[in-house]
Amino acid sequence: MSRGMLFTPVNAEGVVAALDLPQPAYRVLFALRSRSEPGGRVEMGQSQIAALLGLSRPSVTSGLRELILARLVTKQRNGVYRINAMLAGYESPVAAQRAIDDMDIDDRLDQPDFVAQYHDAVEKYREQLALERRKKLHVA
Repeated sequence: MSRGMLFTPVNAEGVVAALDLPQPAYRVLFALRSRSEPGGRVEMGQSQIAALLGLSRPSVTSGLRELILARLVTKQRNGVYRINAMLAGYESPVAAQRAIDDMDIDDRLDQPDFVAQYHDAVEKYREQLALERRKKLHVA
């Protein structure tokens, strides 16, 4: 299926670069963006992404986790993701503006503390993993 060029509402690459994501996360993000519908919806399973990129499935899983923690991608259900409205492509500037206007303020890439919120989310996730590991050690 061929479609015309899509309009991207903002130049967000600077914010995305400032997140300092692990390399697989960038590759997964670009793969999802290149295959998304207007508005950012993507139907693509982790195995498909892994095969497309030549990555292991655990690398794709890890990359997706980072993208979700950064609020660049949301998981709607298995194999269905949505790209942040400020990164997604749209058929018109009006559609892009409507999607951005409808966004939760915390998901906007132009929030001054967007990068800090990502780093906080990563730290909380790591703390949660460490707590779960300690619990498993005490149970065993």
